[in-house]
Amino acid sequence: MAINLEVPKKHRALIDQAHQVAMNMLRPISRKYDAAEHEYPKELDMLAAMIDGLSESGASEGAGAAGVRREDSDDDSVRNGSNMASVTSVAEMCWGDTGLLLSMPRQGLGNSAIASVANDEQLARFEGKWASMAITEPSFGSDSAAISTTAVLDGDDYVINGEKIYVTSGERSDCVVVWATLDKSLGRAAIKSFVVEKGTPGLKVERLEEKLGIRASDTAVITFTDCRVPKENLLGDPEIDTSKGFAGAMATFDNTRPLVAAMAIGCARASLDLTRDLLARAGVEVDYDQPAMLQSAAAARFLQLESDWEGARLLTLQAAWMADNRKPNSLEASMAKAKAGRVGSDVTLSCVELCASVGYSEDELLEKWARDSKILDIFEGTQQIQQLIVARRVLGLSSAELK
Repeated sequence: MAINLEVPKKHRALIDQAHQVAMNMLRPISRKYDAAEHEYPKELDMLAAMIDGLSESGASEGAGAAGVRREDSDDDSVRNGSNMASVTSVAEMCWGDTGLLLSMPRQGLGNSAIASVANDEQLARFEGKWASMAITEPSFGSDSAAISTTAVLDGDDYVINGEKIYVTSGERSDCVVVWATLDKSLGRAAIKSFVVEKGTPGLKVERLEEKLGIRASDTAVITFTDCRVPKENLLGDPEIDTSKGFAGAMATFDNTRPLVAAMAIGCARASLDLTRDLLARAGVEVDYDQPAMLQSAAAARFLQLESDWEGARLLTLQAAWMADNRKPNSLEASMAKAKAGRVGSDVTLSCVELCASVGYSEDELLEKWARDSKILDIFEGTQQIQQLIVARRVLGLSSAELK
C-alpha cells in the first residue's frame, strides 16, 4: 500500500464545511468564551446538532472526535476512512478555536475511547452520550501506569474509588471514561477503563480549574467514592492478561494522539496565516520562490516555521492513514503527537514574537493561540513521554528496559 499525501477527494467537502464553521461560528465567539471561563458556549448546541445530522445521513464520515474506530476488512484497497476524516476536520475546527472544539457536545476524548475499544453492544448503548476521559491523578501526570484509582468487582458491579484531575469537559459531559486498576499488584495489565454515567452515586465533580489556555473548555476534578458501576460498563476485555501488559488500555491513545496532533496543527496554521498577513501589512513579504537567506530575518524565520509545521502535518496524516488501513500505528501516533505538540507551541509563540506588540496584545488572537497551544504538547502524553515511547519502539526496548 502507498499513501497519497494529498487531501482525499471524498473528504474535501467535509474539510471545507469545517473551515467555514471555524471561520464563521467559532472565531467570532473565541474571545467571548476565553474571557468567560466556565460559561458554557450555547452556540455550540446548534453546531453539535448539525454534526449529528450529518453523521446520521452518512454525509460526513468521521466528522469529529467520535469517528476513530478501526474496522476489520478483507479488502486490500487503500482506505481514507474515519481517522483521516477526523484529523483533517479537527485541524480545521481548531483553526477556529481549540477550546471551543474541546467543548463540542458528544465529541470528547472519552467518545474516542469508546469508539476505539467498545464492543457493538456498548457502542449502541452509549450512542449519543457526551463522554469525557479521566486518567490523570494527583500523584502522577503522564505515567498512566501509576494509576491508583481502584475498581473492585462486587456481584454485578465494579466499585470504583479514587480521584481524577484535569478531566476535560468533566462537568458538562454525560458520562466519564475512568481508568482504574483491578489489581494494583498485577501492574499495568490490570488497568481497565469504565464508563461511569453522571448521576451515579459516589461520582462527584469537586471543582473546575482556572487555566492558561483553552479556557472555553471546562476542566474538572472528579472524585469516586464507593461508586458502583455495572460490570457491562467495562470497556474491552475484563480478563487480566499480563502477557499483553498495558497494550489493551494504551490502544486508545493510538487513535486519540493523532487527534490531539491535529488540534495543534490547526491552531498553529491559524497563527501562520494571520502572521503572514500582518507581516505583509508591515511591508514584509514572504517570497516562496527565493531562498530564505536572501530574504529578511522575519521572512526567513516564517519559512522555517512553515516547514516545521508541514512535517508535523504529514506525520499526523500518516498516523491516521495507518489506522484507517489497519496497520499498527503506535510509533507513528506518538511521533505525530510529539512533533505537532512541540511545533504547535514553537509556531504560535514565534508568531507572537514576529508580530511584536500586535502579537502580544489582545488586538489579535495570536496571544490566545499561543496560550491554547501549550496544552496540546502536554495532555494525552507530554512531549517527553512521546519521545520515550518513540525511543522504545525504535530500539525495541520495553518500558522496564528504558525509563
